Amino acid sequence: MRISDSVGFEKHLNRYDVIKLDMTTFRRDNESTGNLLKRMNTSVIRELRENYGEALNPEEDYLPAALADINNRTGVSFIVIIDEWDEIFRESRYHSKEQNAYVELLRGLFKGGPSKKFIRLAYITGILPVKKYNSESALNNFREFTMTNPRRLAEYVGFTREEVMGLCERYEMNFSEAERWYDGYSFRNLQHVYSPNSVVNAMLDGEYGNYWASTVAYESLKNYISMNYDGLRDDILRMLAGSRCRIDIGTFENDMNHFYRKDDVLTSLIHLGYLAYDYEKEEVYIPNEEVRGAFFQAVRGTDWSPVTEAIRASDDFTQSDLERGRRSSCSRHRTGAYDEYVGSFLS
Repeated sequence: MRISDSVGFEKHLNRYDVIKLDMTTFRRDNESTGNLLKRMNTSVIRELRENYGEALNPEEDYLPAALADINNRTGVSFIVIIDEWDEIFRESRYHSKEQNAYVELLRGLFKGGPSKKFIRLAYITGILPVKKYNSESALNNFREFTMTNPRRLAEYVGFTREEVMGLCERYEMNFSEAERWYDGYSFRNLQHVYSPNSVVNAMLDGEYGNYWASTVAYESLKNYISMNYDGLRDDILRMLAGSRCRIDIGTFENDMNHFYRKDDVLTSLIHLGYLAYDYEKEEVYIPNEEVRGAFFQAVRGTDWSPVTEAIRASDDFTQSDLERGRRSSCSRHRTGAYDEYVGSFLS
């Protein structure tokens, strides 16, 4: 249903001021996270003071209290949009004090139920789900749509099969190749989701290839892969060879610092887009040839001396392990076309 067709659209149209924050734009080179938060808080309050003047206490320097002041004196409510909300957890992953301060700021903005009248709606986006503390979320009043279960937003995670077919027809590109390179993500209500950035680049360039961009967050995970954390390396080898692995996504704390099991690392890779997740079967796998190629690039220079031999012999490697029931709960799910990547990895 289009938003304009929704019940109450006219009632709420243009009634609320919007505060939009892109956390990546506040980050400056060599700046501490603590200073980033202070500058963000000060910057927004300064803009509020320019627009609301005497409605805002001149001594107020805390954003939630400033918004509460304005609401109490004017009745104005706000919509808050935060893009890249998890930037601090990804870029300052070892600074727990600053992370806690950030969560407390968000808690001050969004927690409190109906009594917190100054926020009409909050919408935050990012790679990681809302941070957990002691198995609970400090912001548990948000509805989450994630890469493990996007629910009704699944069709907006990437391009659908029909959309890619239309683009291939328009740009005279081979649809079967688009499937091989960029399909593979699937959700409960949608089985074929394509990497949108890669599809766009392939259509504009007129050729299929690897358009995957590495992330800073993934660099830190390479260390865990190299350590073979709890059998992690073995599982990744099996997935590179076309297998799927069972996984428990419930223990991940939604940050890039606290990894206690291999499942935590694998779950983080799902949210980063490097792995796909089958919600019904609770299985994780490498979605397509582009991401498989990105994995080969990622393990360059790591201590993976047997990696190419294991992938070449993947049939025997995986099947014998399944028969013995050792180390892994991976199942065979061949996707094919991995030999060319082995060759490029050796070169």
